[in-house]
Amino acid sequence: MSAHSESDSAARFPTAVYADRLRRAAELTAASGLDALLITPGPDLKYLVGSGAASFERLTCLVVPADGATPSVVVPTLELAGLGESAIADLGLTVRDWVDGVDPYAVVGSLLPTPGRTAVAEAMPALHVIPLTAALGAPPVLATGVLRELRMVKDQAEIEALRRAGAAIDRVHARMGEWLRPGRTEAEVAADIAAAIVEEGHTGAEFVIVGSGPHGADPHHEVSERVIEAGDVVVVDIGGPVAPGYNSDSTRTYSLGEPSPEVAATFAVLERAQQAAVEAVRPGVTAESVDAAARDLLAAEGLGQVFVHRTGHGIGLSVHEEPYIVAGNRIELAEGMAFSIEPGVYFRGDWGARIEDIVVVTADGCEPMNTRPHGLTVLPAN
Repeated sequence: MSAHSESDSAARFPTAVYADRLRRAAELTAASGLDALLITPGPDLKYLVGSGAASFERLTCLVVPADGATPSVVVPTLELAGLGESAIADLGLTVRDWVDGVDPYAVVGSLLPTPGRTAVAEAMPALHVIPLTAALGAPPVLATGVLRELRMVKDQAEIEALRRAGAAIDRVHARMGEWLRPGRTEAEVAADIAAAIVEEGHTGAEFVIVGSGPHGADPHHEVSERVIEAGDVVVVDIGGPVAPGYNSDSTRTYSLGEPSPEVAATFAVLERAQQAAVEAVRPGVTAESVDAAARDLLAAEGLGQVFVHRTGHGIGLSVHEEPYIVAGNRIELAEGMAFSIEPGVYFRGDWGARIEDIVVVTADGCEPMNTRPHGLTVLPAN
C-alpha cells in the first residue's frame, strides 16, 4: 500500500495566475464586440478566480467588463464564506453581496451599460439567464468562444497540475494486481480502485470503469455485479481531480491469464494505432488529423468498424472539454492544449479494449502525462 498527500498543493494557484486570466478574458471579450462576461459557478468561475462555489437558486455571478475595469462579484450574503478560498479578495475585486428581497439581476444590470452586449457561460442555468435578460434589456449570447480560447491552451501552472494528476493515476494502475482477479465482482474491484485514487493523491474519484469480458465491449460501461472470470479481458478507465481541480483520465486493458492469439494480435494493432495518434500530435496540425492517424491504421487492419468513438477529448478543470479529437474538427492544435488519445476496439458480446493517455502539445510534439506500459497487461488467472 502507498499514500500520497496533496496537502502541499494549494486549493488554488497564485493570485497572479488569476489576474492574468481575468485580463485576457476582458481583452477577448472586447475583441468579440461584447461589453461584459457574466460567469456563474462552475468550471469557468474556478478557472477565472479559483472559486469552487456551488450553483444555487440564489444568483452568484462574476461580472468581467470588457473595458478593463475591475471585475465585480455579485453574491448572496449567506454565500460570502464560500468565496473565502478563492482569489477574489487578493485580486481586489468588488464584492456586491445581497440579501433576500433584493433583486440580484438588477444589481448585475447596474454594473453594465444598458442595453449592452453581454456573454454568459454556457453552464448558466435558465433560472438565471431569463431574469438577467430582462434586467439587461437584451438577451445575452454564449461566451463559449471567449472561454474556449482561454481554457483550451493550458498555462504552466495547469500543465504541472495535469502532470501530478497523470502521475497519481499511473500509480493506481500500477497497483491493479492488488484488486483485479477472478471471483471478484466489477463493483468490488471498482470500490478498491476508488479508494486508491484518493490514496494516491486525488481529492476524489470522478469515475471508475471496470468492464470485464463482454462488458468491455461497451465503451461507457461503468461497473456491475458481474463476477470476473479467468480469461477475461478487462478495460479499466479511471480518473479524478487533484488540487486545484485538474483531472486525470487513463485507460489500460488487462488480461486475466494469457490472452488468446486473436486477442493478442488485435491488441497489438490497437497499440500501434494509439502510438500513431500520439506521434501525429504537434502544433499546427488539425484535431481531426490526429483522429485519422489512429482510425486509418485500424481501418487498414480491418478494425475500422469496431472503433466507435472519437479518438480524444480535451481535459482540465472538466474531464471532457475542448478540443475534441474527432473527424470534422479542423481546429489547429497549439502548444499547451491538453487532451486524451484513446482509441478502442469493441466486439459486442465478447470483449473490448482501449488505451488512453493524456497528452499536452509541446513546441515540436507532445508530452504524455501517463507513462504506464501500453501493452495488454497479463494478471494471474487464479
